Amino acid sequence: MADDPYQILGVPRTASEAELRTAYRKLAKQFHPDLNPGKPEAAERFKRINAAWDLLSDKDKRARFDRGEIDAEGNARGPERPFYRDYAEAPGAGARGAHRYQAEGMSAEELEAFLAQAFGRGARGRDRRGEDMQYTLTISFLDAVNGVTRRITLPDGRTLDVRIPAGTEDGHVLRLRGQGAPGIGKGAAGDALIEVAVAPHRFFRREGDDIVITLPVTLKEAVLGASVEVPTIGGPVRLSIPPGSGRGTRLRLRGRGVGGHGHQFVDLDVVIPPGAEPALAAFLRDWTPEHPFDPRAEMLAEAEA
Repeated sequence: MADDPYQILGVPRTASEAELRTAYRKLAKQFHPDLNPGKPEAAERFKRINAAWDLLSDKDKRARFDRGEIDAEGNARGPERPFYRDYAEAPGAGARGAHRYQAEGMSAEELEAFLAQAFGRGARGRDRRGEDMQYTLTISFLDAVNGVTRRITLPDGRTLDVRIPAGTEDGHVLRLRGQGAPGIGKGAAGDALIEVAVAPHRFFRREGDDIVITLPVTLKEAVLGASVEVPTIGGPVRLSIPPGSGRGTRLRLRGRGVGGHGHQFVDLDVVIPPGAEPALAAFLRDWTPEHPFDPRAEMLAEAEA
């Protein structure tokens, strides 16, 4: 039997819809396969998180699970529900048959949908639009900024190709008209509302239409200048580092932001070699800067003020 979906998401059974969504988005981003390459256990955890969310985000399925009618995989528990006809055709059932069936498991909405399908009209003589269905789709950072088409499988088994426009931001909701719950009678189908959750990237971060990356450079590259290869959301490009660059120096790659509208900013981070460098150490011991300075002077002055 599958694990309890509430335990998988780390929420109590009394959790609100907002609390469920917050827990899911946090875990989905943490265990997204793009952030855990080569870790099959993370991919399996991500799969279980999505399965738990698919069940608990559906109000009807969650209610049925809480009542013990279905298990964590959505499979029915116990004997199957009697068919409406078993009651409607029972001796002396008459009009009470439908009400008896409703009382023993069929909601008013389910009964109305059944009668609409059987008789081609709403049970109450009117049409009704189907409900909107809400889903969450987690995609990688690069797929969000560059755009992608993803195929998703809905709880009823239908598949949809969802086009994620380039530049989609975290939390954006896509509306797929007519892909929600079917209508009653001649009522139109509802819409599918797909909230996009964007997983963070190891190197890139987004500031509006701009992309920012922190680029490690060697001491030699920073002091003497260099031409280095830099990753961008559209692929690697060459970047010229001016001589005398220090940590915190910000360089700009024009037009390399989201959708070509923004820019990519490169913040330099000077790193020293991981191993011993005797020649560099000897040079620094004998070196007298031409322009001496104290990099901590401003910090100390402010702390003493």
